[in-house]
Amino acid sequence: MSRARGLADTARRIAPLAWPVFVGQVAVLAFATVDTMMAARAGGTDLAALAIGGAAYITVFVGLMGVVLAISPIAGQLYGAQHFEACGAQLHQAMWLALALSVPGCLVLLFPQPFLDLARAQPEVAVKVRGHLAALAVALPPALLFTAFRGFNTAVSRPKIVMLLQLCALALKVPLTALFVFGGGPITAMGAPGCGTATAVCMLLQFGAVWLILKRDPFYARFHIGERISPPHRGSIAALIRLGIPMGGSIMIEVTGFTFMAFFISRLGATPVAGHQIAVNLVSLMFMMPLAIANASSTLVAQRIGAGDPGDAHRIGWNGLEIGVAISAVMGGFVYVFREAILGLYTREPVIVAAAMPLLAWVAVFHIADAAQAIAGFVLRAYRIAVVPLVIYALAIWGVGLAGGYVVAFNVTGLTPPALLGAVGMWSTATAGLVVAAVGMCGFLAWMIRSQRSVNPSARSR
Repeated sequence: MSRARGLADTARRIAPLAWPVFVGQVAVLAFATVDTMMAARAGGTDLAALAIGGAAYITVFVGLMGVVLAISPIAGQLYGAQHFEACGAQLHQAMWLALALSVPGCLVLLFPQPFLDLARAQPEVAVKVRGHLAALAVALPPALLFTAFRGFNTAVSRPKIVMLLQLCALALKVPLTALFVFGGGPITAMGAPGCGTATAVCMLLQFGAVWLILKRDPFYARFHIGERISPPHRGSIAALIRLGIPMGGSIMIEVTGFTFMAFFISRLGATPVAGHQIAVNLVSLMFMMPLAIANASSTLVAQRIGAGDPGDAHRIGWNGLEIGVAISAVMGGFVYVFREAILGLYTREPVIVAAAMPLLAWVAVFHIADAAQAIAGFVLRAYRIAVVPLVIYALAIWGVGLAGGYVVAFNVTGLTPPALLGAVGMWSTATAGLVVAAVGMCGFLAWMIRSQRSVNPSARSR
């Protein structure tokens, strides 16, 4: 198969799985976008509280989410091998795991003093952070249960039902957030904590819809999911944990590399952290496209591994990486050129726009590297390879990005140029960390594919 035909064939197979994931993940991110826009209009204190509280919640949720999402490669390989009942059993076990992980997660959110100390939050900001996280503690269990459902549906190539539920939750989120943030009727204005309250209501209703779908949708009959709830199975949960802990660790490192930026930048004042919050929200929105391609590529690779076709698995994985990087280069360039106009959609405050503008000067390189490392990492997870990505992330994102950013931004060595002091320094090293992660992930993926082909010549792409 020629290179052009191979890329076109992979793109045709990725697209039906990627676009619903993209739309659904944009809807999820729109939760944060809605919160950011409404908190910004409520005031600088509320936006700063949202930045700190949001960083704390994402740190907790994403790490736990990564463990639960171990269901995707495991169920995907079982689905590819047509072991449908065993595949369905993985969903029940992932849900039991989600409930167990919710306990420590909720405790951290209800007692957030370490995050407040790290951010050195002012008293008026700290009060709002506590209220916001208390509401999100209610949202965490149903959110993790929905994660198990999402991971299962990704594995069995059925992302549209997840997308529909995410869009419905967003449609409910917008009016609820406005109501709780600004008040109305008997509801008093809550500011930033209103964002968390609206999210909690949406997550509870969303999982209620999931339960009805699992019981009544005939698609799930062959998996025997809705017939009865399987009790916890030690071996299955242990397998999820073995793969999920390094997966969750990788995702947590990736996310905390940026959420901890919010804690450090908040030490500079409300305006810098508000600018950072807007910039993070924008690049997170951009990330949804490579994330969708990563999910689709990983799903197809896992299914082809289960079907015993390693050559096709290799080709899909590498071609998905090439397609994602190309699209991200176009997106990054576009946002860089029009960044001032885009920031105007978030806020009318010139001082906040001025704080965010220099951060987005790094957006093109940042986004391309972010896409490459994410897609390569997802493909490796389809092969159940998670420990090496964990090490790469720790060195690149925590080492180069976060630790290096602190040294540069706060001029620890006394050698930082004036142009890189403060938030700009954090973003410059975060970009460098992503470049290191992308090179490491892509290099390891290429080495793994070459190694498998040398051991098994039949694994060569046809």
